[in-house]
Amino acid sequence: MYKKRRGKIVVVLIILILIALLVGGFYYFISTYSVKTVYVEGNVHYTQKEIENMVMQGPLGSNSMYLSWKYRDKGVENIPFVDVMNVEILSPDTIKIVVYEKALAGYIEFMDSFIYFDRDGYMVETSNARTIGIPQVSGLKFQHVVLGEKIPVENDGVFETVMSIANLLDKYEISAEKIYFQSDMDIVLYIGELRVMLGKAVDLEEKIMVLPTIIGYLDDTSGVLHLENYTEDMDLTIFEVDKTEEIN
Repeated sequence: MYKKRRGKIVVVLIILILIALLVGGFYYFISTYSVKTVYVEGNVHYTQKEIENMVMQGPLGSNSMYLSWKYRDKGVENIPFVDVMNVEILSPDTIKIVVYEKALAGYIEFMDSFIYFDRDGYMVETSNARTIGIPQVSGLKFQHVVLGEKIPVENDGVFETVMSIANLLDKYEISAEKIYFQSDMDIVLYIGELRVMLGKAVDLEEKIMVLPTIIGYLDDTSGVLHLENYTEDMDLTIFEVDKTEEIN
């Protein structure tokens, strides 16, 4: 009888010790890895606070170990413009959220919305707000768009051209508001008060790389810059000042 009672006491003690260890371990896990400092990088469409609110959700949303496991190079759903978010632990109470946004070539305006697409012409997201740094693309003809599907234009090679132009603009630190495709597919860049006629999608880098120098020389003069026939071998540029500028 005594042995049975002692055995039960031992079992109860073991269970209590295990519970104490579990509670202590959980308390250590929660208190030690409680996030106090957050760094965010790679975000363009969202502020740091918005990214923090997206990532740090739920009962363990402020635990660095849990967040590191949850967002270890995993794709995210239902967050427009974001492809992957990764959480790195810098110290037990400090994390860095690295945001990998979807590669966007440009946007089109359609039915009072901004439709963003990638280099292959697939509709990535739709938004009621315009994102600074992504050019508007106009002159394309289509009847409808479906999220996740390719925008149905006659020449879908135009999207790769848009991506090439966007990359070149970024490379040479040029901010263009709009890329316009004329009916014959000649390309026009809108840069402030300047309309740049690039012509066909050939020798684009040669044409775009000279723009910083020309833009600096023109000093916000309104007009049309003809680069249709410009190449490194044939330095042919023509600038037409707008009539209103001539009057002034």
